[in-house]
Amino acid sequence: MSNQQSYWQKIYLQLNHQWSPLHRRKSGVPRSKQVGIITTLGMLLLFATPALAHHPLGGKLPANCFEGMMSGFGHPIIGFDHLAFVIAISLLAAGIVRGIVIPIAFVIATGIGTGIHLQAIDLPIPEIIIAASVVLFGVLLVIRQNRKLALSYTLLISGLAALAGIFHGHAYGEGIFGAKPTPLVAYLIGFTVIQLAISLRIYFVASKIYKSMTFKYLTRFAGLAIATTGLVFLSSAITG
Repeated sequence: MSNQQSYWQKIYLQLNHQWSPLHRRKSGVPRSKQVGIITTLGMLLLFATPALAHHPLGGKLPANCFEGMMSGFGHPIIGFDHLAFVIAISLLAAGIVRGIVIPIAFVIATGIGTGIHLQAIDLPIPEIIIAASVVLFGVLLVIRQNRKLALSYTLLISGLAALAGIFHGHAYGEGIFGAKPTPLVAYLIGFTVIQLAISLRIYFVASKIYKSMTFKYLTRFAGLAIATTGLVFLSSAITG
């Protein structure tokens, strides 16, 4: 109990130091911007909890361009396993060499995965692999080092993200399979745009503070939350 208490006290002291006026002057990051950074990431993490619905239209197939676009926007957000993964790769990408490649590789791969589904090609145990990918990237966040990492690390994480992206994209394909061309194209545009918007926003914001202790503890908390989310989905996929 005393060990746990000292750990939380250490976190409090570190965060309190980061938010002190003296540290803000030294770091050059104003309080308003720090509030925006923490709020942006915190609000996204707030949504990274399990949910029953993955489809904004309640399973109904989009019938027009507007429904296709809204469904595309909604699926990666309402599907909290997908959202948790997008947050994880974005935080992992911050502060590493050419880290922006990681979220871009994932988003491209989701398009490929959707195309595979639309060709009526099944992938093995997709729900289990999706949940396992969320757990893996959550753990990677917890153990990440707060320093510049080699390009080989970026390529490794990009490869893993792309592989996971194929399975996440395959799941996206379920929400549009059988739709007419117009809502189908709108759906593809929708989920591509929303994933890029979320991932790049987090990436650029996190890249500004990745050297700080605030970011170190934020990524640990985020990693634990994301890994826990993945474990819930994984247990559901295995037992359900």
